[in-house]
Amino acid sequence: MRKFIYTIIVLCCVAAYYFYDNNTTITNDEENFFQDAYLNDDVDGDGIRSLSRKDFLPKSNNQIVHHHTYSLSYNEQHEQAEWTAHILRASDITSKDYKRPYFEIDNKVKTKAAHWRNYKKSGYDKGHLVPAGDRKATKAAYDETFLTSNTSPQIHEFNAGIWNTVEQKTRYYAKRYNEVYVITGSVLKDGLKSIGSEDVSVPEQFYKILYRNDLNGGKMLAFLMPHQDTNKSIYDFITSVDQIEKITGTDFFYQLPDHIEDRLEAENSSKGW
Repeated sequence: MRKFIYTIIVLCCVAAYYFYDNNTTITNDEENFFQDAYLNDDVDGDGIRSLSRKDFLPKSNNQIVHHHTYSLSYNEQHEQAEWTAHILRASDITSKDYKRPYFEIDNKVKTKAAHWRNYKKSGYDKGHLVPAGDRKATKAAYDETFLTSNTSPQIHEFNAGIWNTVEQKTRYYAKRYNEVYVITGSVLKDGLKSIGSEDVSVPEQFYKILYRNDLNGGKMLAFLMPHQDTNKSIYDFITSVDQIEKITGTDFFYQLPDHIEDRLEAENSSKGW
């Protein structure tokens, strides 16, 4: 009888520890997500409220995962993020030459993120959605971009070509305006080609949306481009956020007042940037 009681006590202790550990993780995740909330104040004294990541997370019917410096919505059907969101500040852009780590599985994805082996001998790069070059403030922030939940299959010519150019231009805007809110994703739909044993979808289009705050409600700039090599200018692929919403079904920037959202999401020009 005594042994039975001891066994029950041990099991209760294990259960209590498991419960505590998991709830502590959730608490830490929330702290990580809100770590930049203090920047909602006008830290520059120019009358413009600084951005926080929680400000403009798009809507999602899938699991939203919060990492230290970016968030993502994981689409299990396509085994990749449908969108990522992060704030890019001038202070994130450095010349530090960090050693590239190996890609790892994102253990925060409840349905299990795709394994990096799906890309092996597939002919496709592990294309970053949140670029490693955007997260160079610290080595930890840089390493965190090397999760398979933050990758999408991209042909090398696209990944190293026009997609890289868009990423560099985004960093240019972040340095020019001190900070921009960046949403990146792909058009996920039925019937896409897939790679690997887990059927990771290969998107046919990728997009990037930039928002910067100002005294007039802000400015938006959106790029939508086919997943192919091209010699065209990135400005040939400027579109409206309205158009990206139409083809993805995602509601962006719904947190803005309607009259501002309607005006900004209809913009399809780089004027003012």
